[in-house]
Amino acid sequence: MASPRLKEKYQKEIVPALKEKFQYTSIMQVPKVTKICLNKGIGAAVADKKLVDVGVEELTAITGQKAIPTMSKKSISNFKLREEMPIGAKVTLRGDKMYEFLDRLLSIALPRVRDFKGVSDKGFDGRGNYTLGVKEQIIFPEISIEKVNKINGMDITFVTTADSDEESYELLKAFGMPFASKN
Repeated sequence: MASPRLKEKYQKEIVPALKEKFQYTSIMQVPKVTKICLNKGIGAAVADKKLVDVGVEELTAITGQKAIPTMSKKSISNFKLREEMPIGAKVTLRGDKMYEFLDRLLSIALPRVRDFKGVSDKGFDGRGNYTLGVKEQIIFPEISIEKVNKINGMDITFVTTADSDEESYELLKAFGMPFASKN
């Protein structure tokens, strides 16, 4: 089986470009994406437990890897929430599946967002990780619009080995992340 397209692009184009730009002495210093975490909070799951199962199925379809339900850590009476209740779904991608998902996200899903002007560059955490919020799960072609009964968003976190936000920004931009232009 051939390696993913973006993995080859990273090795052949991105590593030399970043090494030259940031004056790294070794290619091991060049930042790389280590994992992509998708997290979907389902607030209405307090009333209807089946929504978590639907969320898990959707994340599994989108990523091609089994998602798991997330449980609440503590009880909050105002939200009718008890400890260890399922309230969301998550999946962590590494290796080839991570590169394949990133490829599908950049080339298929993000261009399908309505009124898309690029993703915000404010999602960096100061340690080289980037989080992107998606408002609708229907931008992914794996989700059939007829089967969706509730539009849910999700957070997609890119965990990198970069030491700074600037390095992480350049890494994701080299992959083709469509950051909004700064005004």
